[in-house]
Amino acid sequence: MKNLMIPLVALLICSCTVVRQGEVGVKRKLGKIDPDVYYAGLYGINPFFTKMIKTPTRTENLELNLSLPSKEGLSIQSEISILYRIKEDMAPLIIEDIGQNYVRNAILPVFRSASSDISANFMAKDMHSGKRKQIETEIKERMTEVLSPRGFIIEEVLMKSIELPRELSAAIERKLQAEQESMSMDFILEIERKEAERRRIEAEGNRDAQKILAEGLNDAIIQLRSIEAFKELSKSPNAKVIITDGKTPLLIPGDN
Repeated sequence: MKNLMIPLVALLICSCTVVRQGEVGVKRKLGKIDPDVYYAGLYGINPFFTKMIKTPTRTENLELNLSLPSKEGLSIQSEISILYRIKEDMAPLIIEDIGQNYVRNAILPVFRSASSDISANFMAKDMHSGKRKQIETEIKERMTEVLSPRGFIIEEVLMKSIELPRELSAAIERKLQAEQESMSMDFILEIERKEAERRRIEAEGNRDAQKILAEGLNDAIIQLRSIEAFKELSKSPNAKVIITDGKTPLLIPGDN
C-alpha cells in the first residue's frame, strides 16, 4: 500500500500547476492551443496530454547594442532599451502564431528594421541633440504599428547612449565651443552698448543743464547776485578791499 501511495502522490503533484502574478497560462493539449487564458491561480491538468505554458505579462526590458545608419551614411553605435509587454487576452494567439521565443521571432526583427529605417532619415548630429526624443518616438510608433495587432504593447524605446564617430564628435564639440564664445562676445558687446548709451544720455543731460543755466543768466539775475554778494561781504569782520563798478565786486583780501 505504501509503495502505491508514492506514485499516486507524484501523479497528483504533476497534475497541478500554479500560474503566478505577472503571468498568464496557456494550455497546449495534444499539440493544440486552448484559446482560453488562465490567470493567476492553481489549476489541474492531465500531465500526459496537457502542458500549461506560462507567459509573462509584466513589463520587460530588452537592451540592445546596435549600429544605426545616419542620413549621411555614417554608422552610429547606440545602446537602446525597449520596454514592452504582451496583451494578456492575446497570449494564446502569440504562442500559436509566433511561439514562446517571440522576442527573437517577432520583436527583434521588427525593431531592427524600424530603427534602421527611422535613423536613416536623421543626420548623425541629430541623434546627439534634442531630436533624439523624436527618433525614439518614431521607432516606437513604427513598432507599435506592426506588433500591436500581433499582441504586443511597446511602452517605450529609449536611446540610452550614442557614440558618434570620433571626427564628428570633435567637430560638434568645436562648434559648441564656438557658439558659446559667440554668445559670450554678444553679451560683452551688449554691455558696452548699454554703457555707451548711458554716457550719451549723461552728456546730453549735462549739456541741457548748461544750456538752461546760460539762458537763465540775464542782466537782472547777475545784478541780483551781485547785491547778495555785497551783503555777505558786509557781514564779514575781516578787512577787505573791494573794487567795483557798482555791478560786480572784485575782492582783494586784506590782513586780518
